[in-house]
Amino acid sequence: MKRTFLAAIIIFINLSLTGCGGGSSAPPTFVTQILSDPVYDGDILQTSPTSTVFTITQGMTISPSPPVQTVFAGIDPSSGAESRAFLDFHLTGQGGVPGDAVIVSATLDIVINNVFLQPAASTIPIRIELVSIPGLTLVQDDFSRSSLQAIASTTIDPPISSADIDGHVPVDVTSLMVRAQNLGLLDFQVRILEDLSATSPGLIEIKDTTDPTIRGALAPLLQVTYM
Repeated sequence: MKRTFLAAIIIFINLSLTGCGGGSSAPPTFVTQILSDPVYDGDILQTSPTSTVFTITQGMTISPSPPVQTVFAGIDPSSGAESRAFLDFHLTGQGGVPGDAVIVSATLDIVINNVFLQPAASTIPIRIELVSIPGLTLVQDDFSRSSLQAIASTTIDPPISSADIDGHVPVDVTSLMVRAQNLGLLDFQVRILEDLSATSPGLIEIKDTTDPTIRGALAPLLQVTYM
């Protein structure tokens, strides 16, 4: 409901703007909402900063025990293990973004399932990086920022806190979407990690349910306004 309301507001504002200026022929704007693909969403876990052991989890499922319905990003304050989350949004096909579109704005909306903080810390700085993964399938090297370099990046502002649990966190990713469009990327792929400036470890858990009755309200969503 919140996502539908926000989209309606944006459409109303855009229509108002295009209607101003008398006889001006400003191009119309469009809003599309793209849910992430649960088949390609996932995370990569490094058990310690010096470890060569990585665990890759990709594909949200309902059959394993326990089921995989979330992705993790950040550093576990209890173990030091670091997770980096990956989300994939298809830009092509029905409901996507035309290849010749001009991007006006883009927002990544995630719902926080849980937050793990050190007792002395109150927030977790999180970085969002635009990446391009060949074949969309995660491999160990995708954890490394030197092996899979960021094309563009931004940070979540304000940082994530315990107050965000079960809440929507909208992130302005316009600059990332503009870059993806300029490069002609077929997918908007992001890597989510604890920001390098963080002084205290912290971990966030992002909802990525496959339940069709609630996925539209809780799964990661990319909203793009374009001309």
